[in-house]
This record gives sequence, C-alpha cells and structure tokens, in this order.
Amino acid sequence: MKAFVFPGQGAQFPGMGKDFYEKYEIAKRLFEQANEILGFSITDIMFGGSEEELRQTKVTQPAIFLHSVISSKIMENEVKPDMVAGHSLGEFSALVANNSLSFKDGLRLVYQRALAMQKACEIQPSTMAAILGLDDSRVEEILNDIKDEIVVPANYNSPGQIVISGSMEGVARACDMLKDAGAKRTLPLKVGGAFHSPFMEPARIRLAQEIENTFFKKPTYPIYQNVDALPHTDETEIKNNLISQLTSPVRWTQIVENMVKDGAKEFVEHGPGNILQGLIKKITGCNIETTPKSQN
Repeated sequence: MKAFVFPGQGAQFPGMGKDFYEKYEIAKRLFEQANEILGFSITDIMFGGSEEELRQTKVTQPAIFLHSVISSKIMENEVKPDMVAGHSLGEFSALVANNSLSFKDGLRLVYQRALAMQKACEIQPSTMAAILGLDDSRVEEILNDIKDEIVVPANYNSPGQIVISGSMEGVARACDMLKDAGAKRTLPLKVGGAFHSPFMEPARIRLAQEIENTFFKKPTYPIYQNVDALPHTDETEIKNNLISQLTSPVRWTQIVENMVKDGAKEFVEHGPGNILQGLIKKITGCNIETTPKSQN
C-alpha cells in the first residue's frame, strides 16, 4: 500500500515551484488561479523572492500548500495513494489530494490559517525549540513540572526528536532542564510564535468559523490526522480535528507508525524538500519513494 505525505512550514526555499510552472500545463493553470484567489502574485515571491520574503507566514503556508498540491496533481493519473497524511499545514494539502477539499477552498483556508496564526503571534511573544536525544515521555514529564509558564509538546517528529512550544521564559527554562536531563541538543527555532500550543487559541477560534463554513466531501482515501494520529473518512470528524490541530501537538511519529501498521509499504512525499523522508526513515526504516522535486 502507498501513502502520500505532505510537509509543513519550514520546507520552503527560493525558486520553489518554478520548474513545475514551466514544465506542466496543470501547474501553470493552478499557480495562476492561486494568484487570483489570493489577490497578489505569490508566484513572483516563490519563483524570484528572497528567503526572508518566503519566511513570512502569510506567504510560506500558501506557497508550501501550492507546491505540495501541484506535485500530487502532476502525478495523480499515474500514481494514486491508499492513504494520506500531512504534517501540520500539510494536512490541508492532504485533504485536497484525497478529494475532501477543493483546490480553491483548500488554498483559501490555508491563507486564512496563515493570517490567523500571524495575528495570534503578535498578541503575545512566544517561541519553539527542538529537543534532540531524549525520550518523549521524559520530555513530557519535565514540561509538566513547569507550572508557572506555558510550555507544551508541539511536534512529535520522530523518536528522540520532539519540538516544544510556549512562552519565551517557559521554553528557555525547559531547554535548560532538558539539557540537565540528558538531551543531546536543544535548538531554538526561528519562528514567529508558539504554534500548536494554547497561544494559538485566537487563531483556532478564527479558523473554526472558516472551516465550519467550508464544504468538505467524503474523502476518497483515509487521512491520518495530526490530533489523534488515526485514520478518518467522516467529514465532521475531519473538520473538528482540523480545528483542534492549531492548539494540539502534531503526532507525526504515531501517524507513521499507524500507517505502517495498517499496511503502508511505500511513502511518497509531495512538496518542497525531503524533511518527511528523513523523519519516516528514523521512525520505520521503510523504503521511501521520492516525487519530482522543484530545483533552485
């Protein structure tokens, strides 16, 4: 069985998608449609913009969504999945790939998500950090000991790699405590705020209304969702999980483990870069098939 997986924020790079635009008619059509939907030329930024321009959340999220969806559309007549999943933002790309969301609605929701998250980041300073070389349970135990600051697990990326999210003071203190507990490294991340934490509650409220007002079809293939790492085909469940995603951790390790348990033998990553390939290899050691990647 084949699984399609889609990356989240952080996979972007200057020039992303330009080769798709020049080579494939469907890519050109969808990129131009995206410029109309968004009301600005995202292709100008993707193809010719700087890293700094691409790093803006309101640009990054739709840019990665576009690259990911177009990659899957290019291959859809030749290769079809049996199941799909996406890491954080990538969940929206996965929902277009499994026909639950239309391209237009998916892009619109991603852009609204980006704006809502950017606004939430401006309300109160917050941050994230990657923790390497410590068991998930030990990280959770230490975070639970911090009572006067908000700091929570945000991304369970692979065994021994977890991202934490919270207040500036909470994350800094947690990093010190985790180093003392034996973490090999603690890496502050260059992000706008504490994604997948209670700091995203204003964004969750704002996005919930947009999601509730959007039409979702019954998906062609099950989607393994971030919130519970389980496969879903019910439209209402998918919507509710998508809303909860902003303030809940991404359970990527568990998603991949569950996909393998349910028969996945091959993972195809659609999107810029190869971040998920590396994580999947660490989680399972499975053979990884790669899709055509955009080049600089």
